[in-house]
Formats: sequence, structure tokens, C-alpha cells
Amino acid sequence: MVAALTAASVCALCLGTPYVPPHRLAGAVLDGDTTLAGIVVTELRVPRLVLALIAGACLGAAGLVLQEALRNPLAVPEMLGVSSGAALGVATPLVLALSLPAAVQPLLALGGAVLGGGLTLLAAGLGRSPSAVLLTGAAVAAALQAALLVLMVMADQLDLQLIYRYLLGSLSARTWDDVDGLWPWLLVATPALVLCAPVLSVMRLGDEDAEALGVRAQRARLGALAIAVVLIAPVTAVCGPVAWVGFLAPHLARWFNPTSGAARWLPWSAAWGAVVVTVADVPARLALAPVETPAGAWTALLGVPAGVVLMRSGRRDRTAGHRRLPVETTGTEDAR
Repeated sequence: MVAALTAASVCALCLGTPYVPPHRLAGAVLDGDTTLAGIVVTELRVPRLVLALIAGACLGAAGLVLQEALRNPLAVPEMLGVSSGAALGVATPLVLALSLPAAVQPLLALGGAVLGGGLTLLAAGLGRSPSAVLLTGAAVAAALQAALLVLMVMADQLDLQLIYRYLLGSLSARTWDDVDGLWPWLLVATPALVLCAPVLSVMRLGDEDAEALGVRAQRARLGALAIAVVLIAPVTAVCGPVAWVGFLAPHLARWFNPTSGAARWLPWSAAWGAVVVTVADVPARLALAPVETPAGAWTALLGVPAGVVLMRSGRRDRTAGHRRLPVETTGTEDAR
């Protein structure tokens, strides 16, 4: 993970026009280099890299929270109406030509995410059944995406291009102002994640066992969705819905730490989410240069098949372990 993150970070800061050699990076960042290369690095590439790290960490942590709370490896923001609702909240003012300050965009995304998640929980009976929440969330997400398509039909050509690029998730032309808008939300979400981690470990046992241990499963599920909304909404407001990071990052965390629990997987999932977005943003910026492609297209293109492979591999390993256990136990009883 450290090697992949280091390589992707160096590529993100060095490659492009102009090319900046690795040995000049420290001087450009720390010494305030006033050349074109120094300005490009400090004002464009560094904030874009920091935003990729923060966005990936938020999406990775949110994905693990949802998967553990619903006990389903397919429970991702894209399947619960959260990402679609946040995107709808941000895209609506663009189509209606409403002039709103940039500081309001996270609130619009938060409102849309709450709308999508709330509709999912209400339709599923306030989260009584994890499987019902997931299936209902897929239907709500499809309805919200249909609303987005209606908005795109109503938009003019210029707004349509902006909305299309936004809906695919892009880190293009992001500055330090966009990064600064995420810090207040992180100050709220980080303590909530720390408090949520032990509850997620109990939720893995099932609703009945969790209730026996003093955890109210329905309220815990609602709280997990609320934390996921706080993590996803500001990222979606700035970058758009960067797809399937919340699916791949938790599976990477489990695959590299198969014997750990939810409390240990949570920081690893956030770290792997940062790696996924940072790595995906390099080809997004350079593959078709000088034209940039959305980072969300690369995370979906690479993340979905990789996540499926990791999920099947982990399931196969668990099945093999369960099959070996009775044989070893039988052998021990015969020896006795």
C-alpha cells in the first residue's frame, strides 16, 4: 500500500505539462518556487493530490461502515441512493441556473444524500432488515438516477457538459479552496467513526446477538447510514460521485487483514480508498492528454472487477477453512 501510494503521488506531482523532476519537488513545495513548474505543483497538483487522498479515505471508510452495518459486501453508496441523492442535490441548481455560493454546495449534497438514504430506509421499514435495505436502496438509486437524466435533458449544452463530467466524478481544476471546504466535515465524521467502530464489530454477529449484547440494531444501522452520509456528501459536492471506491477499498482491507475485525478494517479501508483514488487519478489526467478523463470512470472500470475477484477469493478461503475444521476435529476425537 505504501509503495503504491508513494509511486502514484510522485507520478501525480511530476508528470504532465510541465514535467517536474522528482528532485525538484521538495524545492517547489517547500521553498515557494515562483517558476511556472513551481506554481503548477503548489497551486494545482498538490491540492489535487490532497483532495484525492481525503476523498478516497472518506469513501473507503463509508463503504466499510455500510457493508458492516448491513452485513453485505455489496452495500456501497451507489446501491443505497446516497451518492445519487447527493449528485441530484448539486446538479439541480446548475440546471435551474440558480446562483449559489460554493459554500452551499456541501449542504445541497448533504440534503440530497439524506433524501436518498431516508427514502431507502423508509421504504425498507426503517432498516429492520439488512437485505431489504440493500434491495430497496438499489430501486431508490435507480429512481434518483432517472431524475438526473431528466435534469440532463432540460439542461443546455454548456450545463450538460458540466453535469456529465461532474456525474462521472472528476478532480480536474480543483484548488486549495475545495480542500478547505472538506475539513469541517472531517472534524465531525472522524469522532463518529471512532465511536462507531466497536458497534460495527457487534453488528457482524447479527441483529439478535447484537440485541443480546445491548446494541439496538435498528438504531445502530440508522447511525451507520448517517455517518456514511456525512462522509460521502461533502466529497460528492466537490468531486462528484467517484464510483465504487467504497466497494473496492473494504475488500482490499479484508483481503490483506483477513483475521481482523471491523475496528481494524476501518482505518485500513480508509487508507486503501486513498490509494485507489490517487492511483486512478494518474491515468485520468495523463492517459488521453491533453484531454482529461473523469477519475470516477477509472475507479469504476478497475474497481468493480478487482472488487469482485477479491470478494470471491475471500469467500473461497473462508469456505475452505470451514471445510478443514471438521476433519481436524474428527481426527482429534479419533486419536482420543
